[in-house]
Amino acid sequence: MKGILLAGGRGTRLLPATLAVSKQLLPVNDKPLIYFPLSVLMLAGIRDILLISTPEDLPQIRRLFGDGSRLGLRLTYAEQAEPNGIAEALVLGADHVAGGPVALILGDNVFHGDGFQEVLRAECRAVDGCVLFGHPVHDPGRYGIAETDADGRLLGIEEKPAAPRSNRAVVGLYLYDGDAVDIAKNLTPSARGELEITDVNRAYLERGKAKLVDLGHGSAWLDAGTPATLLRAGQYVQLLERRQGVRIACLEEIALRMGYIDAEACHRLGVELEKSSYGRYVISVAERFMDSERETDR
Repeated sequence: MKGILLAGGRGTRLLPATLAVSKQLLPVNDKPLIYFPLSVLMLAGIRDILLISTPEDLPQIRRLFGDGSRLGLRLTYAEQAEPNGIAEALVLGADHVAGGPVALILGDNVFHGDGFQEVLRAECRAVDGCVLFGHPVHDPGRYGIAETDADGRLLGIEEKPAAPRSNRAVVGLYLYDGDAVDIAKNLTPSARGELEITDVNRAYLERGKAKLVDLGHGSAWLDAGTPATLLRAGQYVQLLERRQGVRIACLEEIALRMGYIDAEACHRLGVELEKSSYGRYVISVAERFMDSERETDR
């Protein structure tokens, strides 16, 4: 499965903070926001990823990650000149996807929770149509809301409904089979001139090949696209990291534990950042891993 990370848009809800910097590069505690969606794809076992952003922001994101090889990834880049809808990412990524299954994630979404990786990897292995993920919200009138049967089969999707039929918001993570690109290419743009991801999902719904997986109350999902939610995401991450002594969305640690890089490579990446607590954490992870390997070899 290939991955697409859409880090586009103008960040207008975060102005003036985003006048000169991509919202996906704003900090969530001690790391850029874009680390969080990238970590999700990595945890899913996806290593071949297309990053899409604006012509102005793409050079900064490329500077951050390069070709991805330092993390054991293959990263490529594409421009989205205007914010023409989430579904346009599938069109822009047509060559990257090459007719295969794809995971599409939005660059301002934060996911965390026990069991999330296992659920995600299981769904990635068995995509047949469209897999959406839902999370309960207290204000469903602000989101795209999904209605399902008892087996999770999608029955309907409503954007910001006045009378919501459920409280399950469709989050910014989508899994599709090889038909997604063709569906997106044949969409009629909305009145705003955008290719709507909901229309892609409805196409799968009409085929009877769409389901929703509920992330449930044990998982956290934050759309960090406003000042309030960006701050809330940072507070959430800071609290958990202090309490548990681990880093959420630490790309170097994930790459090591997933087997994308070895402990020596992870240690070198940590040394480059050693003046920060984040870098020292990466070094400690690599050293513990090397100690464990030495114990195993005895």
